[in-house]
Amino acid sequence: MNIFAEVAARVSTALEALKSEGVLPADLPLPSFDAEPPRDASHGDVAVNAAMMLAKPAKMKPRDIAEALKAKLETAPDVAKVEVAGPGFLNITFKPGVWQQLVRTILQSGQRYGAGTVGQGGKLNVEYVSANPTGPMHVGHCRGAVFGDALANLLVFAGFDVTREYYINDAGGQVNVLARSAFLRYREALGEDIGAIPEGLYPGEYLKPVGAALAAEHGPSLLDMPEESWLPIVRTFAISKMLEMIKDDLAALNIRHDVFFSEASLTSNGRDQVKAAIEVLRAKGLIYEGTLEKPKGHDDGEWEDRVQTLFKSTAFGDDEDRALQKSDGSYTYFAGDVAYHYDKLQRGFRHLINVFGADHVGYIPRMKAAVAALSDGEADLDIKVVNLVRLFKGGEPYKMSKRAGTFVTLRDVVDEVGRDPVRYMMLYRKNQETLDFDFAKVTEQSKDNPVFYVQYAHARAAS
Repeated sequence: MNIFAEVAARVSTALEALKSEGVLPADLPLPSFDAEPPRDASHGDVAVNAAMMLAKPAKMKPRDIAEALKAKLETAPDVAKVEVAGPGFLNITFKPGVWQQLVRTILQSGQRYGAGTVGQGGKLNVEYVSANPTGPMHVGHCRGAVFGDALANLLVFAGFDVTREYYINDAGGQVNVLARSAFLRYREALGEDIGAIPEGLYPGEYLKPVGAALAAEHGPSLLDMPEESWLPIVRTFAISKMLEMIKDDLAALNIRHDVFFSEASLTSNGRDQVKAAIEVLRAKGLIYEGTLEKPKGHDDGEWEDRVQTLFKSTAFGDDEDRALQKSDGSYTYFAGDVAYHYDKLQRGFRHLINVFGADHVGYIPRMKAAVAALSDGEADLDIKVVNLVRLFKGGEPYKMSKRAGTFVTLRDVVDEVGRDPVRYMMLYRKNQETLDFDFAKVTEQSKDNPVFYVQYAHARAAS
């Protein structure tokens, strides 16, 4: 039983009765109204503003409507009293038995108490994390992971059939950098002095076990191969090891996914989902050959002063059309994302949610345009933006450098403060706001630590 939904339903029934009795105009449309806890607990259990919302369209005084509603609502056997306050608020107080029964219901329902059916089993795809498989997850990924997981949990609780998805970016140039970095560690594992890590490769110590595993599996056989031969072998091996690491990191936070979707699978084994998506857009008259103006103030890796295959994303609210295929025939990064979302649509999803980092805000209009175009407006893409996490230790900024291979990983944070405190703090602020995470504050037992307050309240409630 949701007491506020119950009150709202009773008020709606009472309003319909007042319409049929001629107290309210028979053709009066009922507006939405609030049934919520009053600001002052001494005013009752539930406050309702329906009378004030109806006053103008009904051309009546709000207090007159409130008095009429009061007469209807106070006859219920579980209502202790109904009062009209201020300009026309209704303050409702229930008899103690209502709350006693509610406590029994909560205890009987356990963790399922409050579960809803608003989703009605509708399919919904939530994509979150989707970190590049080039290293361990860092604290920046942590917030998006927790937010996405919590959002998926809430949607399941509301009755949706949710698929939790992770998009593996395993087709871009960064995975070739990963392979070359892992090959360097492979040579090191075989006893070679590799010296300083060359500029442009990943310097992290986390690749040493990958090199050792390569050496154990292949011995020195890869050393005599040209790069074009060993690169795909090492790339596949290294991506697999990175995904194992990422999945372990996510498990440490009790975060799971139903689907790990490979970007490379879009254009492998005779399949070209990117081309298929472009052809769908072409059939709709949304593809043309042309050139784009160079972006102002910075270089754009997808810009070139040549004719490219362009998508008319401006027809769907984007600020400029977007390149899908370059003059040399290669696909742009955006084209892969278009194909991936086309694949989601082909799998039957019409409600999509993506969790983006704050650095991807500019990407939102083009992605919404692509989904709208591919689905003829029948699918919706809701993009949630998660802002930055700033690390502190005892009030002092906690510095890190990915270039030097020294950065705070998700596992570092979980190991130091624990899974539940991390999850709680990552949800403590609105997702659009920057979050300050202080290692010292999260572990101290004081009023300055919200995690401690929650744990203390739970201990008191359970004692």
